[in-house]
Amino acid sequence: MFKIIKRGKKSSKGEAVEPPIPTSVPNAPVDHASRIATSAVTSSQPVTLANATPDSSVIEILPLLKEVALSERHVLFIRKLQICCVQFDFTDTVKCARQKEIKRQTLTELVDLVQSGSCKMNEIMQEELVRMISTNIFRCLPPASHENTWLEGIDEEDDMYLDPSWPHLQLVYELLLRYVISSEMDTKVAKRYLDHSFVLKMIDLFDAKDPREREYLKTILHRIYGKFMVHRPFIRNEINNVFYRFIFETERHNGIGELLEILGSVINGFALPMKEEHKLFLVRALIPLHKPKCVSAYHHQLTYCIAQFVEKDYRLADIIIRGLLKYWPLTDCGKEVLFLNELEEVLENTQPAEFQRCLVPLFKKLGRSVNSPHFQVAERALFLWNNEHIVDLIAQNRRAILPIIFEPLERNMYGHWNQAVHGLTSNVRRMFLEMDSEFFEECEKEYNERAAGATGLVEQRELTWKKLEEAAALIG
Repeated sequence: MFKIIKRGKKSSKGEAVEPPIPTSVPNAPVDHASRIATSAVTSSQPVTLANATPDSSVIEILPLLKEVALSERHVLFIRKLQICCVQFDFTDTVKCARQKEIKRQTLTELVDLVQSGSCKMNEIMQEELVRMISTNIFRCLPPASHENTWLEGIDEEDDMYLDPSWPHLQLVYELLLRYVISSEMDTKVAKRYLDHSFVLKMIDLFDAKDPREREYLKTILHRIYGKFMVHRPFIRNEINNVFYRFIFETERHNGIGELLEILGSVINGFALPMKEEHKLFLVRALIPLHKPKCVSAYHHQLTYCIAQFVEKDYRLADIIIRGLLKYWPLTDCGKEVLFLNELEEVLENTQPAEFQRCLVPLFKKLGRSVNSPHFQVAERALFLWNNEHIVDLIAQNRRAILPIIFEPLERNMYGHWNQAVHGLTSNVRRMFLEMDSEFFEECEKEYNERAAGATGLVEQRELTWKKLEEAAALIG
């Protein structure tokens, strides 16, 4: 059981926390997973969570920071952090309800204090603040209830998990966010505590099942990336590693979409000419993210990142289109529609020279999509001819494209079951006819000759089988 100890209140006219200058700066690294609670500390050394005597059974009711003398606020601030280090079991809503409320109120006060900017924290206070935050957020995540959730097609909204400890976690994340974005924070000091170990553990938390937690993590990591230039290469590298494990090992991760949202903003800020490491990231991580079956869960964010690369450097269009063709789905119609949507966005930013380099494999693949018996796939492929920029690219290269796409169009005209697909095919066929009627007639003539030859081969094959049957009947 937790004990509640009440402390007397002291009044003071001042509002801001005025921390004393520390006698020494601790050089030891921050233990981000330490579990420390309240204790009494002597006045002969700085008050920290590290030198506190753990006693998690005691929860003190402390006065507000603004109600004590300036000289005592540093000690009181640390004691409040000690209270916030105590962990509770939220699976039982009745157990320790009073103690949970004390911690919630204490966290709320700390959030308001940091947000108001009236608290200029020294290095010891910052270290202990980060230690308390680490104690609360860095924890073992609950196991996945469905190991292959996305693979089994379970609705994400129906299977949404909400962390029961969120009333406290939210305040801790809000406190971290306010600390990171605070104008009073000195990045040279803060980077000692928000170090690579802290950032790495934050990235690991993106696999949390609660979407509210992932949203906070996304915002905070993005702010850290923007404020701490020293962390930028490390953050990009660790996100790469998350993608590699997801693509080639597990195919299960809850935070791919949020990580891609961060990268979308990062890619938008890449300087030109683009560094080789960024192009390798595109080829080795972003394009292979089209491979997993669960791509639909994060495809919107992935498409934005891919489009950012093409907008930054149009010469990458050929690499991206060939990458899409490499991972093009064969039997998943829903996934194929997503690929066609993304392909249109890429082609909108593709220049003629890059288009010419990949048009042969591209239109061979589009021909199969146009002939798809799934009407949504066929419709989406034919809708590409509604895009003016794509039509212009096709018109410039019609003599290379029409021989490839003519046969799929003819098959749709006389064989597709869906009337809407039949109408769209007729429109595309008419567009090619208007582009170059003479060449269209040549392609039509060649197609009719091949069709006639194919009919002759079928008849010859049937005649051969008939002769074999007759010969077998005579022998029998």
